[in-house]
Amino acid sequence: MNFTTVKYEKKDKLACVTFNRPEIHNAFNATVITEMQQIFDDIAQDDNIRVVLLTGKGKSFCAGADLNWMRGVIKQSFEENLAESNALADLFYNIYTCKRPVVGKINGAAIGGGTGFVAVCDIAIAARSAVFSFSEVKIGVVPACIGPYVIKKMGEGKTRELFITGERMKGDRAYEVGLVNRVVDDDKLDDEVEQLTTWILSSGPEAVAMAKKLISEVPGMTPEQFKPYTAEMIARLRISDEGQEGMDAFLNKRKPRWVE
Repeated sequence: MNFTTVKYEKKDKLACVTFNRPEIHNAFNATVITEMQQIFDDIAQDDNIRVVLLTGKGKSFCAGADLNWMRGVIKQSFEENLAESNALADLFYNIYTCKRPVVGKINGAAIGGGTGFVAVCDIAIAARSAVFSFSEVKIGVVPACIGPYVIKKMGEGKTRELFITGERMKGDRAYEVGLVNRVVDDDKLDDEVEQLTTWILSSGPEAVAMAKKLISEVPGMTPEQFKPYTAEMIARLRISDEGQEGMDAFLNKRKPRWVE
């Protein structure tokens, strides 16, 4: 699969998705959105993929919307703007609900909509020098499509502050507010991501997928709903091929097949 704005590689059980417009700090436009959607559709259909790595080429992760694209957006009708906004909203949702864990390697600036791609990652690891900002209010708009995921990740209090102020922050501050899961020195970023990926690959792939499903669905349930839901989930997993293999490997002090 060849793309013009995003690099997509499959290495063994890892899918590497890289924003590939370093000359404009990996800013996104309609083409990026379309290509990313195609990539995550492919990931959803490929059972060989166990982990997805999302990063940016060059010095930035994703610096938000492409200025040239924004010049065109100004002239569009409400209906045209709505169609493009829906496409972006669909993309964020598909990344967030991806069956496989998505690891964000935040190698540089993530600004405006670029922070949305950070927020939809299951685990985001940032370089200490990376810069973040919900800068939309500075140009008279709001971080709307990314809002649900940022609120889930950071909580309402911190999101209110940063959406209103548009504060620019470095990696340590992004960690403090909960936007990223870990922050490391720039020269340690590759090693940290590799170690995390290896750790994920040691876990049962279907168990990881169900863990994501559990986390997404349970918070919206009542006790009457989540008690039978969670009981049925663990009962089904215990009798599944993966569950049987994992428990047998544990009891017999051997590695499960998915690690070998």
